[in-house]
Amino acid sequence: MTEIRIETPLTDDAMRGLRAGDAVLLSGVLYTARDAAHQRIAAALEAGAPLPFALPGQAIYYCGPAPTPPGRALGSAGPTSSYRMDPYAPVLYREGLKASIGKGDRGLPVREACREHCCAYLVAVGGAGALLADCVTEAEVV
Repeated sequence: MTEIRIETPLTDDAMRGLRAGDAVLLSGVLYTARDAAHQRIAAALEAGAPLPFALPGQAIYYCGPAPTPPGRALGSAGPTSSYRMDPYAPVLYREGLKASIGKGDRGLPVREACREHCCAYLVAVGGAGALLADCVTEAEVV
């Protein structure tokens, strides 16, 4: 297993360097969103409306909100099941999103979109939400 460090914004070269089984240490700005947010983003794209953040070069972590303890940037940050974002992921990849992070399998259209748009699906370890939250230094609602 190779350990690869990459930082957002992500590039095609960084994505091309990844291989199945690599341990990826991702740093920089990371967005979190689940299915309802993805549905709103896809609807905004279809309507030509502005998005709350620019997609090119970014990564979205499929993580839901959890209560934030005092003195912490974020509550538990465990991944959610990625298949719920499958209807929206290809559109976001086409618009420049470079990586999505979650748990579980992805459908064929998502895998094909990753290949076509030079993107990656990264898997986070389920059950490690508290540990993952320790890696977050700042959080804000977009």
